[in-house]
Amino acid sequence: MDVEKFRYDNQIVRLFFLATMFWGIVGFLVGLVIALELPFPGLNFAPATTFGRLRPIHTNAVIFAFVGNGIFLGYYYSIQRLLKTRNFSDLLGRIHFWGWQLIIVAAALSLFAGYTTSKEYAELEWPIDIAIAVIWVVWGWNMIGTILKRREKHMYVAIWFYISTLVTVAVLHIVNSFEVPVSFMKSYSLYAGVQDALVQWWYGHNAVAFFLTTPYLGLMYYFIPKASNRPVYSYKLSIIHFWALIFIYIWAGPHHLLYSATPDWAQSLGTVFSLMLIAPSWGGMLNGLLTLRGAWDTVRKDPVLKFLVVAITAYGMATFEGPMLSIKSVNALSHFTDWTIAHVHVGALGWNGFLTFGMIYWLVPRLWKTKLFSVKLANWHFWLGTLGILFYAIPMYWAGITQGLMWKQFTPDGVLQYPNFLETVLQLVPMYIMRAIGGGIYLVGAILMVFNLIKTVKSGSFQAEEEAEAPPLRAQIAHEDKTYWGHRWLESRPIRFTILSAVAILIGSVIGNLPLFVVESNIPTITNVKPYTPLELEGRDLYIREGCVGCHSQMVRPFRSETERYGEYSKAGEYVYDHPFLWGSKRTGPDLWRVGRKYPDAWHYNHMYDPTSMSPGSIMPPYPWMIENDLDYSDLQSKIGALRSIGVPYPEGYESQAAKDLEAQARTIAEGLDAAGIKTRWNKEIIALIAYLQRLGTDIRTE
Repeated sequence: MDVEKFRYDNQIVRLFFLATMFWGIVGFLVGLVIALELPFPGLNFAPATTFGRLRPIHTNAVIFAFVGNGIFLGYYYSIQRLLKTRNFSDLLGRIHFWGWQLIIVAAALSLFAGYTTSKEYAELEWPIDIAIAVIWVVWGWNMIGTILKRREKHMYVAIWFYISTLVTVAVLHIVNSFEVPVSFMKSYSLYAGVQDALVQWWYGHNAVAFFLTTPYLGLMYYFIPKASNRPVYSYKLSIIHFWALIFIYIWAGPHHLLYSATPDWAQSLGTVFSLMLIAPSWGGMLNGLLTLRGAWDTVRKDPVLKFLVVAITAYGMATFEGPMLSIKSVNALSHFTDWTIAHVHVGALGWNGFLTFGMIYWLVPRLWKTKLFSVKLANWHFWLGTLGILFYAIPMYWAGITQGLMWKQFTPDGVLQYPNFLETVLQLVPMYIMRAIGGGIYLVGAILMVFNLIKTVKSGSFQAEEEAEAPPLRAQIAHEDKTYWGHRWLESRPIRFTILSAVAILIGSVIGNLPLFVVESNIPTITNVKPYTPLELEGRDLYIREGCVGCHSQMVRPFRSETERYGEYSKAGEYVYDHPFLWGSKRTGPDLWRVGRKYPDAWHYNHMYDPTSMSPGSIMPPYPWMIENDLDYSDLQSKIGALRSIGVPYPEGYESQAAKDLEAQARTIAEGLDAAGIKTRWNKEIIALIAYLQRLGTDIRTE
């Protein structure tokens, strides 16, 4: 059989390796800062350093910068070797790399400046969304091109997961990013209220599934056999794992919206499919762990295998806990608490972090043709990382359960035992400090790794082009003495495989989302609900700019403990003009949906200037710049027009009247503040924010 000689491109692997290291340290460092900001609110000393703005920077840095670069690092190394060919195009690979890094930088700068859509894990504004789509297509073009020019007829399981990632993330990103631009860095979501919530959590849940899980499963299926020198435990189990996982995962998004204003059918759908998800998830975990059969004696001394084993274990824990949290009785206690934060970080720090570390420790000595500088330091990193996860997760689980129980506790007389929300927050401060210590330990471990790898790189010689040889695909086909059917047949037909993967994820996507858009009874309208006034609209945009949704929910669930604390539970029809929805996913502070007219304007003014003046001991950041800043409403006409184009019933021509209405309402509020002894001008940002807060949840309130 003829043999062809070719070279693997290691240069693209090196670029993504360096980016993974850099963004990992950045993401962990920002995470440590925001962890410290909760027990030490004085660290929120400037607009760009507030918890509300830094939190999405942390999540984006870890998910899309650290994990994203880690995915591409492992992908570019493995796919060339699995398919026995060089990448389809070196140029596309470089465009992919530099484009992805530019997107990360643009994301960080825009979030620092307060440009955000407020949608979790999709906070970036429309120009960056378009850039992401373009770069994703570049990666996909290169991937499909590489697969088509392969010298290996059958695609290995890792490539199945890469394909599903490529297809599904593209669908998720495009559908969730439909928005109407107002200006260069401002837009409104095409969807409103309940519809926006369902689309967002279909995206958000599956961003976890198809960005943090499926590509890493592909890496697991490649690097664990390599590191342990063992074949994958079960080929048949990997087939079941793949198809069941991608088909079921896409349905489970609504479990993030239990007890919310979404229809019951959607919530039940999310719960049922989340529980079903245990089977394929654990099938994959067992396939990974059982691959190590016969190699457990080396796990004790090999840091690479240690990282990989703990990563798979964390994957198993997270994928068991996720379905448990989707059970309504559990969710009633856990949702909006730090329990969810603990759950997420077991996955991020354990599964994604440790698998990335294990992969890098295995790869770097091979790329630089040398030995790891210090196995001892790598072991230190392993134990520091493990200790960091424990110090992080255990206090957060404790905090979450404490929060949930305190929020729901009634006295024997039938009144809330902790009616002041701040009482529950102050109980958590010691846990927040311990969480920060855990994050700090994890960061120290990562810094040790960087030092170890720098020394390793310096001791070796990087091989940018690696010689390889393999028979051409046509020669393999000619010499094949057996005709394959079933899945084996499908593995040799990448286009059909890609189409089937798309069908698998589109079935759940369509059935789970479409009824909410075509069946009107899913969202009963409420006559009293009106569009926001121009001033309230500007105030809402300031609320979005400052990231208030990161700490405050706007969804009163139908529990007695919540209606006693906040007021009437939320109705779907109340949110029909909310582009985007702002229900939130965490209550570091209280829910705000019924805060309208609960306090006088002066209370809000003083609270925003110095929260401790109204709530002694509060850990909320102060926002003094909103007292000083003039309100910029130069885009008001564009905002009114954009919202009308997506269904908000502002009258035709209202743009010319909007600024006058804004000023009139603002002057009324300013005069009220003046009567309360607070001197300010009507055109300050704080006035608009007060107008918005005083409107919240008042459309159906009768008192």
